[in-house]
Amino acid sequence: NQSRLKIISCIKARKYIDNGCELFLAKVTRTVSKEKRVEDVPVIYDFPEVFPKDLPGLPPPRQVEFRIDLILDATPVARAPYRLAPSELKELSKQLKELSEKEEHGEHLKTILKLLKDEKLFAKFSKCDFWLNSVQFLGHVIDSSGIHVDPTKIEAIKSWAAPT
Repeated sequence: NQSRLKIISCIKARKYIDNGCELFLAKVTRTVSKEKRVEDVPVIYDFPEVFPKDLPGLPPPRQVEFRIDLILDATPVARAPYRLAPSELKELSKQLKELSEKEEHGEHLKTILKLLKDEKLFAKFSKCDFWLNSVQFLGHVIDSSGIHVDPTKIEAIKSWAAPT
């Protein structure tokens, strides 16, 4: 019950073709699971307890409660927090460039995951993305070259109908 199929080298295949033989090629690949798995992500696989399949319950109670005290009749701040002055934007861009190195990113990620583990906090792995080259956030694209306005946002504004 032995197979007549054999794996041969490229040179041998070329010789068979030159001699007029029929040749059948097969490409064997490892099937890639479409499902994200903790084990497949560098750094993350060291912290499986941060990404449990089922959350064990509510987070533990904290002693410190955070709140923002509002001033009565104060006018709200008109500037949105993500809009930055050019100098601030340049500084943020510089910081992002420094953080884009993969090794450094891995160390930061490891620190955060250790902190989450120590504090018994959890995340849903299917909603997390790691090692991305760019991120879209509040109408901007952040990548290794800096912060840019999202091109789809620009296109949407350009295609607005003129007021009549």
